[in-house]
Amino acid sequence: MKKIAFLSLIIVFFVSCGEPPLQFSEEALSEELTTLNGESLTLSDVLDQYKGKTVLIDVWASWCGDCIQGMPKVKELQAEFTDVDFVFLSVDRNDTAWKRGIQRYNVVGNHYFLPKGQKGAFGKFLNSNWIPRYMVIAEDGSIKLYKAKKATDERIVEALK
Repeated sequence: MKKIAFLSLIIVFFVSCGEPPLQFSEEALSEELTTLNGESLTLSDVLDQYKGKTVLIDVWASWCGDCIQGMPKVKELQAEFTDVDFVFLSVDRNDTAWKRGIQRYNVVGNHYFLPKGQKGAFGKFLNSNWIPRYMVIAEDGSIKLYKAKKATDERIVEALK
């Protein structure tokens, strides 16, 4: 019995230590998002709008203290990298809280709401139960930086250059 448990731990360790994905899963791309105007579209539709551009995706929520704490650094990144599109994906509990959070924290950028939050296909793709989460998408649509948990992570600046 101990051997089986040990082997299971080893397998989980090696699976979780795999290379980060360079492309979004089909399930994540088909996740439905909502615009500020109440329109529904998929993550694929959103990403198509930014083809040929570098994109920083900030997964956040208005109730998330770490997300709010990172906002000043995100604003610094916006000032430094004016050619980058900043996309904010909210996992708030509802769209009212999401819209109120944008206003309250003066979050400037392109905003989308994930109605299924972290439990949807995109949340599962992120393999994360913690936000904020920062990703950098290259001009060709590939994932240049899959996982940064703090806006101060130097890998964000490296990926944006």
